[in-house]
Amino acid sequence: MDPTTRILQVDLGERTYPIYIGPGLLDDPGPYRRHVPGRQVMVVTNETVAPLYLQRVLAALSDFQAASVILPDGEEYKTLEVWNRIFDALLEQRFDRRCTILALGGGVIGDMAGFAAATYQRGVHFIQVPTTLLAQVDSSVGGKTGLNHALGKNMIGAFYQPRCVIADTDTLDTLEDRQLSAGLAEVIKYGLITDAEFFAWLEQHLDAIVARDIQALSHAIERSCQNKAKIVSADEREAGRRALLNLGHTFGHAIETGVGYGDWLHGEAVGAGICMAADLSHRLGWLTDHDKRRIVDIIGRAGLPVAPPAGLDAKRILELMAVDKKVLDGELRLVLLRGIGQSLVTADFSQDDLLATLNEYGTAS
Repeated sequence: MDPTTRILQVDLGERTYPIYIGPGLLDDPGPYRRHVPGRQVMVVTNETVAPLYLQRVLAALSDFQAASVILPDGEEYKTLEVWNRIFDALLEQRFDRRCTILALGGGVIGDMAGFAAATYQRGVHFIQVPTTLLAQVDSSVGGKTGLNHALGKNMIGAFYQPRCVIADTDTLDTLEDRQLSAGLAEVIKYGLITDAEFFAWLEQHLDAIVARDIQALSHAIERSCQNKAKIVSADEREAGRRALLNLGHTFGHAIETGVGYGDWLHGEAVGAGICMAADLSHRLGWLTDHDKRRIVDIIGRAGLPVAPPAGLDAKRILELMAVDKKVLDGELRLVLLRGIGQSLVTADFSQDDLLATLNEYGTAS
């Protein structure tokens, strides 16, 4: 293992697990040997990632009975029908309940493989090997797994923790610019919800991150994972504080569903959603005009959209927001900001203020 590799812990009692962050981890048999308890490993990946990394991971798994299933790439394939291919592969090759499912790819693969692990023979072992920035800083950590439904994103799923997360920073070298930007939406989110110092650091170092400076990227990944691990450890199943991680996501999920899964990347929709949350927070008098401008500025500098696509009007966004996991007893709750690094989950806003935000952004191009 490279001496620069950092190991963080997600503290969940007997289900505590490590996050390995560093270069060259895909090829290192050590973490696999430590965290695969049985003999069988099914690698779940997609058509984009497989040509780049699958053979390297299978080589590192040479001590095990390893097989793979390659799924199509894209959010539009995060469906029950495509998900069932994982079970086909497991059953055809007679994988037993001591097997491990290893997710090699971005957030879609991690969500689908994790949900398969949660349900195959009522639960088997699971390892996350995220290859995108968004997956490394967010979706691979915390145990959220699931699939999309035509009426709502991530409405079918389970909380199911991995045995470890192996984040090889070298995989970011092959990541296209659009995917890197998408991951930055989640990185910026951590600064906004709880870590004003990190947000200020991001403002100063964003250009280096976009230019793929490895030191800046590694620090951003580590700090993001530290923030998420701390929140997940305190609230694993989103009974309270963990919901703060959804800043921008209620707006963002409505955008993704409204334009069609796969047309906008998740991080792009979250970036626009963060700007909308900042606008509503400003209308409520909770966020200064200066801080709102800082938020919109950094989202734009990250190469992300700061508004929904044209043609998605306020009425349609509101309809889609009503189908959200944070809606309780018919009441819409949003993650809003009282300042940089200060967030809350609240229903304490008027319908008029929400509609004003939606109308402002619903006609934006």
